[in-house]
Amino acid sequence: MKIVILSRNPNLYSTRRLKEAGEKRGHEMLIVDHTKCDIYIERKKPTIFYRGKELKDIDAVIPRIGASVTFYGTAVVRQFEMMKIFTAIESQALVRSRDKLRSLQILSRAGLGLPKTAFINYSKNPSRIIDQVGGAPVVIKLLEGTQGVGVVLAETRSAAESVLEAFQGIKARVIVQEFIKEAGGADVRAFVVDGVVVGAMKRQAQEGEFRSNLHRGGTAELIELTEEEENTALKAARAMKLGIAGVDLLQSESGPLIMEVNSSPGLEGIEHATGKDIAKAIIRYVERNVD
Repeated sequence: MKIVILSRNPNLYSTRRLKEAGEKRGHEMLIVDHTKCDIYIERKKPTIFYRGKELKDIDAVIPRIGASVTFYGTAVVRQFEMMKIFTAIESQALVRSRDKLRSLQILSRAGLGLPKTAFINYSKNPSRIIDQVGGAPVVIKLLEGTQGVGVVLAETRSAAESVLEAFQGIKARVIVQEFIKEAGGADVRAFVVDGVVVGAMKRQAQEGEFRSNLHRGGTAELIELTEEEENTALKAARAMKLGIAGVDLLQSESGPLIMEVNSSPGLEGIEHATGKDIAKAIIRYVERNVD
């Protein structure tokens, strides 16, 4: 098969591993920078040109779309779908996953555990919002933030009110969530491919930090999920209609709580922590759907 990996950087670990895994299974792997694609829309003839050449005879696409280029990246994925080409992440699922508020609404409707969350439209009464999620400390997140950027832990009511007022002053939209103290600065990432958890790791924040993102110095180790945690991860991926998903969970006294469902989860941390060939699982998922 001829498989396109949509990625802006061919040297990224995830991109390299997918290319290696596909070639090892006998496929032609083509890395395409989606920001350099030209989309042509014509009656019954949607086409994509990359660096001046038409992309033809493509069997499948694996999107690795960064948050900063979601709009155009999604348009490219949608164009491939119009060309009747299988995409490992559907365009609409990608859009939903990048909208933090919409994601939480979908997960809530599916009956899944979530931290208490409030979304405010420049409220003049931040104190009431803080009370709605259980009082300080609270976590305040920019709707557009990724990899822990734009996430603030406000440990006191006065600090939370000050942060909310500052964000509102620059017209930034945020969500306010309860702080799960018993998680101890750790979370669990379950990597789901085609309805199966193919790997899971526990990420621990470095001392003095509450965000466990590996990009922020967090560490990761292999973990065996409980049945409840595994079922939660699978239901979350299914609710978001994602064939590939990184489901981030907090271990709380009331059971697993979902923080986020990532549509372009990185492979480096999960492969190193688990020792599993996650890239191969993704390629096999593509094979099953194309065949």
